Amino acid sequence: MPTVRGQHGAARDLLAEERATADTIYGIIVSSAVMASAHSTSILKLAVAVLVTLLIYWAAERFADVMGQRIVHSPELTAGQLRRHLGTGWELVSASFLPLGVLLGSGLLGADVDSAVVAALVSATALLFAAGWRVGQEAALSPSYRLLSALCSGAFGAAMIALKALLH
Repeated sequence: MPTVRGQHGAARDLLAEERATADTIYGIIVSSAVMASAHSTSILKLAVAVLVTLLIYWAAERFADVMGQRIVHSPELTAGQLRRHLGTGWELVSASFLPLGVLLGSGLLGADVDSAVVAALVSATALLFAAGWRVGQEAALSPSYRLLSALCSGAFGAAMIALKALLH
C-alpha cells in the first residue's frame, strides 16, 4: 500500500503532467493564431513574433500563478518557490518549435510567406490531432471516443487554417 507521502507525490506528478499537456496544446493554438493572423512579409519576423508572443503569454501565466499562490498560501514566497514557479510551463513555448521549424524550413526551401505559414499550420494541426489522440488513449477512451478527442483537438488547427484563409 502506498504511503500518504507517496500518494501526494503521485498526485503531484499527475497534476504536473496534466498541466504540461494543457500548456502544450495551448502553446500550439496560440502560435498558430499568431501565424494565421499576422500580416508579415518576412518569415523570420513572423517566427520572432510567434516566439515573443509565446514568451509574453508564458510570463503572464507564470505571473498570474504566483499571484494566485500568494492569495491561497502566503503573501510571501521563498526564492525556491519562486524559482519553481518560473521553471514550469515552458511547454507553452516549446510546443511551437516544430511548427516554427516547418515555417523556417519552408522558407529556406523557397516557399513564400503564405505557403510557409500554411505548411506550419498543417503541422500544428497534425500535432493537435496527435495530442487529442494521446489524451484519449491515456484516458482509456474507446477507439471512437479517442478519434473524437483527436478530431476536436485538431479542429482548433483547422480553425486557424480557415482564419488564415479568411484574413489573407
